[in-house]
Amino acid sequence: MNAIKTTIPDVLLLEPRVFRDDRGFFIESWNARAFNSAVGSEINFVQDNHARSRAGVLRGLHYQMKQPQGKLVRVVSGRAFDVAVDLRHSSATFGRWLGYELSAENFRQLWVPPGFAHGYLALSDNVEFLYKTTDYYAPQHERCLLWNDPALAIEWPLDGEPILHAKDRQGLPLSKADVFP
Repeated sequence: MNAIKTTIPDVLLLEPRVFRDDRGFFIESWNARAFNSAVGSEINFVQDNHARSRAGVLRGLHYQMKQPQGKLVRVVSGRAFDVAVDLRHSSATFGRWLGYELSAENFRQLWVPPGFAHGYLALSDNVEFLYKTTDYYAPQHERCLLWNDPALAIEWPLDGEPILHAKDRQGLPLSKADVFP
């Protein structure tokens, strides 16, 4: 696995080794020893999630104030633009975002540690998104950052308006959002 440092420390872009032949391909999608070595600490995942979205669906930007979740995310079908926003007030990169295309073709994964808001935009039909989390989903602690907050200026690869869930339409701008110390 190749661990690529990003412009925000602690967020990693991971590229597994892909073995291809006339039968198809093989990847090792998860290896605790390799992942923990890349991250520099022991991470324990407690929950796996699987979501399917059609083109134009934007999910996020979600986070939990209590029981914050680190997420290891990947796309197994289709293409998505995946975004992480640093909500750690004490961080030098507070309020900054980064985004990468994850796809079934590039096999990339993104490590989004606790303390970040996370979301993605489905770029193709039938995007299947898998992610591991470091803590359990706790809807009572969930928050939503406004996906199009001008202060964040996220460059979503989007023509027109995205398809949003009601809770994502009600996200708060960074200036009014709960953030981490």
